[in-house]
Amino acid sequence: MNALEARAPRNVLVVAMANKLARIAWAVLSSGEDHRPVVSIAAA
Repeated sequence: MNALEARAPRNVLVVAMANKLARIAWAVLSSGEDHRPVVSIAAA
């Protein structure tokens, strides 16, 4: 999030994250399946 904050205002990031979470929630609720998060290895 810190790297993103350098490129965009905080309110834009908050709305983008809320949108992403809402889309995941809708997909899980509408499909009836468990959420399968994508596992990614973050560069250290």
